[in-house]
Amino acid sequence: MTAPLGCIGLGVMGEPICRNLAAKSGREVLAFDLSPKPLQRLHAHGVVAAADAAEVARRAEILFLALPGGAELEAVCRGRDGVLSHARAGQTVIDLGTSPVELTRALAAEFGAKSARYADAPVARTRQAAEQGTLSVMVGADAATFAAIRPLLACFATDITHCGAVGAGQVVKILNNMVLFQTVAALSEALAVARRSGVDPEVLFTALAKGSADSFALRNHGMRAMLPGEFPERAFSCEYALKDLGYALDLAAAGGLRLAGAEVAGALLREAVARGYGRQYWPVLSRIVESGADPSLTTPRLPPVDDRG
Repeated sequence: MTAPLGCIGLGVMGEPICRNLAAKSGREVLAFDLSPKPLQRLHAHGVVAAADAAEVARRAEILFLALPGGAELEAVCRGRDGVLSHARAGQTVIDLGTSPVELTRALAAEFGAKSARYADAPVARTRQAAEQGTLSVMVGADAATFAAIRPLLACFATDITHCGAVGAGQVVKILNNMVLFQTVAALSEALAVARRSGVDPEVLFTALAKGSADSFALRNHGMRAMLPGEFPERAFSCEYALKDLGYALDLAAAGGLRLAGAEVAGALLREAVARGYGRQYWPVLSRIVESGADPSLTTPRLPPVDDRG
């Protein structure tokens, strides 16, 4: 009998990913989460609830981890009775979350020492994309592992990019998020200026969508969240965004780089958390911009250029 697929972590993205695996893979899916509610919902789709994460690790041949961040990933893998303690030859562990590159590569080596394969495959796009099975996945793995897991990734993703060796998927995903955060910061500034200048924000964003400023961020975060002012808590939060941006700044520092734009986005996210928006959908940082300039976020105005020759 074929060993089941395993899923640990059934949050905003993990639950629909698990459901799509159960519906499309043709395999039994065994899952665990600290909350019983997603397991109860997934039962109707044929997903079997495990008693704990250790049971999933013991029984699954291919194990998907959809966890909030590096701290949770490390706890699940290296903790007492964790996934590493049950790793074995022929098993594959796939991290779908956004995690530190250094931790990713270290875990890959530790699983490799037990002849298990490890891949980082962080997912991108929205909860709706996860529901529809149209996520984008950025994979770090050797060629053989990538070829083996790609059909399963296709159960919940329509765009699958092999970014390179282990860790490369995390680098690309972290930079994807960094660019997204900075884009939304820029949209927040445009929105605030438009409102204070008497221009209808909907007219502004509609016009931007027809020009060179069009983007995924504009159409999704701008039009669907910032315009109506809808920033629910059960979504990718400011706290999560700040965590991912921190990974980007750490990568930059390791490379001897300073990222001024990313630092500004980080300051906005920190201010949002400080004002009580930490658990809300992260484009709520637009409220920080619209509330007026904070002295800690401003940059001294440069003197005019003397172009007289």
